[in-house]
Amino acid sequence: MTPVLAAPSVHETEKLVSFTLVQLVAILVAARLSGRVARLLGQPRVVGEIIGGLVLGPSLFGRLFPDQFDFIFKSISSVPLIILSQIGLALLMFQIGLEFDFSHLREKQNRNTMLGVSVAGIVLPFAFGWWVAASSHAVLAPAVNPLGYRLFVAVAMSITAIPILGRIMMELGITKTPLGVIAITAAAINDVVGWILLAVVSALTMSEFSAQTFILKLVLLAAFLLISLFVVRPLLKKLINAFKPTNESLPHDLLAIIIGLVFIYGLITYSLGVFVIFGGFILGMLLHDEPEFVAAWKKTVSHFVSVFFLPIFFTFTGLRTNVNGLDSLALWGWCLVIIGAATFGKFFGCAFAGRFCGLSWSDAGCLGIMMNTRALMELVVINVGFDLGVIPPNVFTMLVLMAIFSTVITAPLMRLYFRKIGYKYELRPDV
Repeated sequence: MTPVLAAPSVHETEKLVSFTLVQLVAILVAARLSGRVARLLGQPRVVGEIIGGLVLGPSLFGRLFPDQFDFIFKSISSVPLIILSQIGLALLMFQIGLEFDFSHLREKQNRNTMLGVSVAGIVLPFAFGWWVAASSHAVLAPAVNPLGYRLFVAVAMSITAIPILGRIMMELGITKTPLGVIAITAAAINDVVGWILLAVVSALTMSEFSAQTFILKLVLLAAFLLISLFVVRPLLKKLINAFKPTNESLPHDLLAIIIGLVFIYGLITYSLGVFVIFGGFILGMLLHDEPEFVAAWKKTVSHFVSVFFLPIFFTFTGLRTNVNGLDSLALWGWCLVIIGAATFGKFFGCAFAGRFCGLSWSDAGCLGIMMNTRALMELVVINVGFDLGVIPPNVFTMLVLMAIFSTVITAPLMRLYFRKIGYKYELRPDV
């Protein structure tokens, strides 16, 4: 006889719902306040939201007010936050896929510089990350598979966050300048390679480093991508033509179908040995050249994802991050090594490549500064590594701090550079 699982009591259900709502209110308030402070300090709002998530975690709120922290975040299981953060991340990755501008990759102007900067901006940080991971494994991650640890740290150091870089460039009004075109194109190439690396490394880790299983997963993933491109994509275009968006508004039936497909694609990529979030990204890329649909999605759904779901992901990352765990000079020393290796690897790789391709030292240096932006993309990478068990908690904390540092310094250094060369820029409102 099959056992019947007991349904939770009304009291347990009410408690679960009530504390989840308390957590969501705390997250939304912290996100809006920290985002506003970030804007006042000349930083993108998302930087403030990342730091706000860190503040809500055990590093600050949990340390200063442990009883209140436990009451809000430990009175119930973390499962509701985990589910909401992953749903939000899948939808966010769909949006990132929608916003990906492949025209940058076809840009002929300064093509050698773009390719050179992009390649150097991946290879040198990856090499630095591999070296740091190899040197720190025995101390920071002795119980972790060494290959998985090295690969994830190396990929984490190679990422550039094109959405955040794009927002900073829009704020400064440099998206159409030659240097801006080179930077955003190189970052776009970097992003493509970065996501491919992350997918490959995730597949390798989930196959438990079995060559046969790994190759099978890659073959299946490649087949899935080809089917998506040549079979699903034409069907999606017919679907969108059948449910034509009007006045930048998505018909409810079309919205329901697309959201359902995001989840189905997530289930498929998960079954293929790659994380759920990659499904949303792949589906978004299939529709990136449907301008009416993209505009309607941005108007109808995008703001809700950014205002509600994204802060949940940042806060969930903050709850996993415990700066107090870095309780020795040795650990802080390794943290500085990771921050330094990531920052200088990306900066010097891109700057020297830019100079080699004919840019002035000042322009090449600014390019290195811009390519150092990591932010959200970095957090996605290290959360995947954490979930797979190849990034231990202390290293996770170090990489979160590295992501914040490399992003926070971007806008001030760019403004300093533009003042130095006498370029007049006009700050745009919140973007």
